[in-house]
Amino acid sequence: MGFYGDRIVPHLVEMTCGMSALTPLRQRACAPLRGRTLEVGFGSGLNVGVYPDTITEVAAVEPSDVGWSMAADRVAGSSVPIERSGLDGQKLPFDDESFDAALSTFTLCTIPDLGAALAEIRRVLRPGGTLAFLEHGLAPDEKVRTWQRRLEPIQKRVAGGCHLTRDVRAELTAAGFALGTVDSFYQPGVPKPHGALSLGTAQPA
Repeated sequence: MGFYGDRIVPHLVEMTCGMSALTPLRQRACAPLRGRTLEVGFGSGLNVGVYPDTITEVAAVEPSDVGWSMAADRVAGSSVPIERSGLDGQKLPFDDESFDAALSTFTLCTIPDLGAALAEIRRVLRPGGTLAFLEHGLAPDEKVRTWQRRLEPIQKRVAGGCHLTRDVRAELTAAGFALGTVDSFYQPGVPKPHGALSLGTAQPA
Protein backbone atom coordinates (compact mmCIF):
# COMPACT_ATOMS: atom_id res chain seq x y z
CA MET A 1 0.00 0.00 0.00
CA GLY A 2 3.00 2.31 0.29
CA PHE A 3 4.20 4.38 3.22
CA TYR A 4 0.93 6.27 3.72
CA GLY A 5 -1.25 3.17 3.67
CA ASP A 6 1.15 1.08 5.74
CA ARG A 7 2.19 3.64 8.34
CA ILE A 8 -0.32 6.49 8.48
CA VAL A 9 -3.72 4.89 7.85
CA PRO A 10 -3.60 2.60 10.95
CA HIS A 11 -3.12 5.65 13.17
CA LEU A 12 -5.88 7.50 11.32
CA VAL A 13 -8.24 4.58 11.91
CA GLU A 14 -7.24 4.43 15.58
CA MET A 15 -8.09 8.12 15.95
CA THR A 16 -11.40 8.14 14.08
CA CYS A 17 -12.75 4.70 14.99
CA GLY A 18 -11.38 4.76 18.53
CA MET A 19 -13.63 7.56 19.73
CA SER A 20 -15.15 6.86 23.14
CA ALA A 21 -18.62 7.55 21.72
CA LEU A 22 -18.31 4.34 19.70
CA THR A 23 -17.59 2.12 22.72
CA PRO A 24 -21.29 1.47 23.58
CA LEU A 25 -21.94 0.63 19.91
CA ARG A 26 -19.00 -1.76 19.85
CA GLN A 27 -20.33 -3.37 23.01
CA ARG A 28 -23.74 -3.87 21.41
CA ALA A 29 -22.15 -5.29 18.27
CA CYS A 30 -20.05 -7.78 20.22
CA ALA A 31 -22.81 -8.92 22.59
CA PRO A 32 -24.10 -11.81 20.38
CA LEU A 33 -20.64 -13.40 19.98
CA ARG A 34 -20.11 -16.91 21.32
CA GLY A 35 -17.39 -19.55 21.32
CA ARG A 36 -14.56 -19.51 18.79
CA THR A 37 -14.76 -16.14 17.07
CA LEU A 38 -13.23 -14.77 13.88
CA GLU A 39 -12.57 -11.02 13.82
CA VAL A 40 -11.97 -9.68 10.33
CA GLY A 41 -10.17 -6.34 10.30
CA PHE A 42 -8.86 -6.58 13.84
CA GLY A 43 -6.87 -3.37 13.44
CA SER A 44 -5.43 -2.06 16.70
CA GLY A 45 -7.80 -4.15 18.79
CA LEU A 46 -10.46 -1.57 19.56
CA ASN A 47 -13.05 -4.27 20.33
CA VAL A 48 -10.92 -6.18 22.82
CA GLY A 49 -12.21 -4.33 25.86
CA VAL A 50 -15.86 -5.07 25.05
CA TYR A 51 -15.70 -8.77 24.18
CA PRO A 52 -18.39 -10.69 26.10
CA ASP A 53 -17.28 -13.50 28.39
CA THR A 54 -19.08 -15.95 26.09
CA ILE A 55 -16.14 -15.79 23.66
CA THR A 56 -13.59 -18.55 24.17
CA GLU A 57 -10.93 -17.44 21.66
CA VAL A 58 -10.40 -14.94 18.86
CA ALA A 59 -8.70 -15.49 15.52
CA ALA A 60 -7.63 -12.02 14.41
CA VAL A 61 -7.34 -11.31 10.69
CA GLU A 62 -5.30 -8.13 10.18
CA PRO A 63 -3.14 -7.25 7.16
CA SER A 64 -1.30 -4.34 8.77
CA ASP A 65 1.81 -5.07 10.81
CA VAL A 66 1.57 -1.55 12.22
CA GLY A 67 -2.04 -2.09 13.27
CA TRP A 68 -1.16 -5.38 14.93
CA SER A 69 1.77 -3.75 16.73
CA MET A 70 -0.52 -1.00 18.00
CA ALA A 71 -2.81 -3.70 19.42
CA ALA A 72 -0.04 -5.34 21.49
CA ASP A 73 -1.05 -3.96 24.89
CA ARG A 74 -4.74 -4.68 24.31
CA VAL A 75 -3.98 -8.23 23.20
CA ALA A 76 -1.66 -8.83 26.16
CA GLY A 77 -4.29 -7.57 28.61
CA SER A 78 -7.21 -9.51 27.13
CA SER A 79 -8.93 -12.17 29.20
CA VAL A 80 -9.80 -13.88 25.90
CA PRO A 81 -6.96 -15.62 23.99
CA ILE A 82 -6.25 -13.71 20.76
CA GLU A 83 -4.02 -14.93 17.95
CA ARG A 84 -3.20 -13.20 14.70
CA SER A 85 -4.36 -15.86 12.31
CA GLY A 86 -4.60 -14.36 8.85
CA LEU A 87 -3.74 -11.37 6.70
CA ASP A 88 -6.49 -11.28 4.10
CA GLY A 89 -10.23 -11.49 4.69
CA GLN A 90 -10.68 -12.46 1.04
CA LYS A 91 -8.68 -15.67 1.56
CA LEU A 92 -9.15 -17.04 5.05
CA PRO A 93 -6.74 -19.81 6.12
CA PHE A 94 -9.35 -21.80 8.04
CA ASP A 95 -11.34 -24.99 7.56
CA ASP A 96 -14.99 -24.93 6.58
CA GLU A 97 -17.46 -24.48 9.44
CA SER A 98 -14.73 -23.88 12.01
CA PHE A 99 -16.09 -20.79 13.84
CA ASP A 100 -19.10 -20.21 16.04
CA ALA A 101 -19.17 -16.48 15.32
CA ALA A 102 -17.54 -13.72 13.30
CA LEU A 103 -17.14 -10.00 13.91
CA SER A 104 -16.60 -7.06 11.58
CA THR A 105 -16.48 -3.44 12.72
CA PHE A 106 -15.70 -0.66 10.24
CA THR A 107 -14.04 -3.18 7.94
CA LEU A 108 -16.48 -4.09 5.16
CA CYS A 109 -16.09 -0.58 3.73
CA THR A 110 -12.43 -1.15 2.91
CA ILE A 111 -12.04 -4.75 1.69
CA PRO A 112 -11.36 -4.58 -2.09
CA ASP A 113 -13.39 -7.67 -3.04
CA LEU A 114 -16.16 -7.60 -0.46
CA GLY A 115 -18.11 -10.41 -2.10
CA ALA A 116 -15.13 -12.74 -1.79
CA ALA A 117 -14.60 -11.82 1.85
CA LEU A 118 -18.24 -12.38 2.79
CA ALA A 119 -18.21 -15.72 0.96
CA GLU A 120 -15.17 -16.71 3.02
CA ILE A 121 -16.80 -15.66 6.28
CA ARG A 122 -19.90 -17.64 5.34
CA ARG A 123 -17.73 -20.66 4.51
CA VAL A 124 -15.95 -20.75 7.87
CA LEU A 125 -19.05 -20.18 10.02
CA ARG A 126 -20.70 -23.25 11.47
CA PRO A 127 -24.43 -23.83 10.78
CA GLY A 128 -26.29 -21.43 13.01
CA GLY A 129 -23.20 -19.27 13.46
CA THR A 130 -23.54 -15.50 13.70
CA LEU A 131 -21.81 -12.66 11.92
CA ALA A 132 -22.03 -9.55 14.11
CA PHE A 133 -21.26 -6.21 12.50
CA LEU A 134 -20.98 -2.49 13.07
CA GLU A 135 -20.34 -0.73 9.79
CA HIS A 136 -20.81 2.58 8.03
CA GLY A 137 -22.12 2.71 4.50
CA LEU A 138 -24.83 3.88 2.16
CA ALA A 139 -27.13 6.40 3.82
CA PRO A 140 -30.91 5.94 3.79
CA ASP A 141 -31.51 9.46 2.44
CA GLU A 142 -30.88 10.35 -1.20
CA LYS A 143 -29.58 13.82 -0.38
CA VAL A 144 -26.92 12.29 1.87
CA ARG A 145 -26.16 9.60 -0.73
CA THR A 146 -25.44 12.35 -3.26
CA TRP A 147 -22.80 13.77 -0.95
CA GLN A 148 -21.42 10.30 -0.29
CA ARG A 149 -20.91 9.75 -4.02
CA ARG A 150 -19.15 13.11 -4.30
CA LEU A 151 -16.90 12.50 -1.32
CA GLU A 152 -16.09 8.84 -1.92
CA PRO A 153 -13.09 9.35 -4.27
CA ILE A 154 -11.42 11.54 -1.62
CA GLN A 155 -12.39 9.15 1.16
CA LYS A 156 -10.83 6.20 -0.66
CA ARG A 157 -7.54 8.03 -1.11
CA VAL A 158 -7.34 9.41 2.42
CA ALA A 159 -8.71 6.41 4.35
CA GLY A 160 -6.99 3.44 2.75
CA GLY A 161 -9.65 2.47 0.22
CA CYS A 162 -12.67 3.12 2.45
CA HIS A 163 -15.97 3.36 0.55
CA LEU A 164 -18.86 5.54 1.72
CA THR A 165 -21.52 4.00 -0.54
CA ARG A 166 -21.44 0.29 0.22
CA ASP A 167 -24.89 -1.05 1.03
CA VAL A 168 -24.19 -3.37 3.95
CA ARG A 169 -27.59 -5.05 3.99
CA ALA A 170 -27.60 -5.68 0.24
CA GLU A 171 -24.03 -6.99 0.24
CA LEU A 172 -24.77 -9.44 3.05
CA THR A 173 -27.94 -10.68 1.39
CA ALA A 174 -26.19 -11.11 -1.95
CA ALA A 175 -23.48 -13.16 -0.21
CA GLY A 176 -26.00 -15.66 1.12
CA PHE A 177 -26.62 -14.31 4.61
CA ALA A 178 -30.01 -13.98 6.27
CA LEU A 179 -30.23 -10.72 8.15
CA GLY A 180 -31.20 -10.71 11.79
CA THR A 181 -32.09 -7.53 13.61
CA VAL A 182 -30.29 -4.59 11.98
CA ASP A 183 -30.36 -1.09 13.43
CA SER A 184 -29.55 1.69 10.95
CA PHE A 185 -28.96 5.25 12.18
CA TYR A 186 -26.75 8.30 11.91
CA GLN A 187 -23.95 8.55 14.43
CA PRO A 188 -24.46 11.69 16.53
CA GLY A 189 -21.82 14.34 16.10
CA VAL A 190 -20.51 12.94 12.80
CA PRO A 191 -21.33 14.38 9.36
CA LYS A 192 -24.07 12.24 7.87
CA PRO A 193 -22.11 11.12 4.77
CA HIS A 194 -19.55 9.52 7.12
CA GLY A 195 -21.89 8.57 9.95
CA ALA A 196 -24.56 6.36 8.39
CA LEU A 197 -24.18 3.23 10.52
CA SER A 198 -25.62 -0.29 10.51
CA LEU A 199 -25.39 -2.50 13.60
CA GLY A 200 -26.75 -6.00 13.62
CA THR A 201 -26.34 -9.69 12.92
CA ALA A 202 -26.57 -12.07 10.00
CA GLN A 203 -26.43 -15.85 9.63
CA PRO A 204 -25.58 -18.10 6.70
CA ALA A 205 -28.87 -18.72 4.91
